[in-house]
Parts: sequence; structure tokens; C-alpha cells
Amino acid sequence: MKQWILGLLGAFALAGIAAAHHGWGSYDDKKLIKVEGPVVVLKYQNPHAEIVMNRDGKKWEIVLAPLSRMEARGLKREDIEVGKPVTVEGYARKDGTPEIRAERVIANGKTVELR
Repeated sequence: MKQWILGLLGAFALAGIAAAHHGWGSYDDKKLIKVEGPVVVLKYQNPHAEIVMNRDGKKWEIVLAPLSRMEARGLKREDIEVGKPVTVEGYARKDGTPEIRAERVIANGKTVELR
């Protein structure tokens, strides 16, 4: 019985983590913002790639799409390497955290829709 309860609690905890991670409701989808400049940090990883860029004197973490989706749509790792100039359009978090959910990336002369 104790193992069953622990298993059930573990399943609920994992479900909560997954829901929080994939919930886009914390972003303001009414206000599109743009960040232009060089990539400061690249985290080329799953479940979502991330880059860091500077905007208005702050470092902004930008959540991109999963690697497979980006590559299928033509955005390669070498397009967003550290130091490369990119433009990102997306939505900032509602709570003021300097984080953006990217909708599109313009890099190496091409525009890639991520969502």
C-alpha cells in the first residue's frame, strides 16, 4: 500500500512539472516584442533550446523550440551560435521575469517560425 501511494504521489509530481514547463499562459501573447543583437549564451538542448540576449540593459532568456522542430524548419545550431547576430520576436513573461517565448527567429538571412 505504501509503495502504491508513493507511486501515485510521484506521478502527480511529474505531471505538475510537465504542465508547468509546457504552459504558455504565463506569457503575454497580446504584446509582441523584438530583440536584436548577438547571442550571448546558447543552450542547445532538449526539451527546448534557449539563448540569452541583451535588451534594454538586461539579459533576456529566450525559450526557443525543440531542436528537432527548429532543424526541420531550417534553423541550425550554427545560425544561433554565440556572437552571431539574430532577431527574435516573441512574448515576454507576464510577471516581469526577463524571459521570452520566441515565435520567430531571423538569422543568417532567413526567418524561421517556431510555433
